[in-house]
Amino acid sequence: MGFGQAISTCLSNYANFSGRARRSEFWWFWLFVVIVQVVVQSLLAVIVGTDSILYSLLVFVLAIALAIPLYAAGSRRMHDTGKSGWLQLLVLIPCAGIIIMIVLWAQAGNPAENQYGAPPA
Repeated sequence: MGFGQAISTCLSNYANFSGRARRSEFWWFWLFVVIVQVVVQSLLAVIVGTDSILYSLLVFVLAIALAIPLYAAGSRRMHDTGKSGWLQLLVLIPCAGIIIMIVLWAQAGNPAENQYGAPPA
């Protein structure tokens, strides 16, 4: 799955936490989210300044808008490895949580059908 197709798939499954997602789908979308956040925050910093309440509000809205499909894709990614999407709550553990999640998200998916459905096409 390529960059554009991953973005399209994740945004069309905006809040779909069921099913399975390939590694490429998740990581391409993760890269897209990082790029969008950096670009939008940079533009907002130039336009309204970082000391503005408007800047903080818009960055917060952007973060929430992008977090929902990112966590949905992460949940589907965990399902592809045969694990529960609830494991993403490990990111709440300071420092170690994100490292554990990166390792889990990077694992190869199960090529056979599992409790979360058939392998992604």
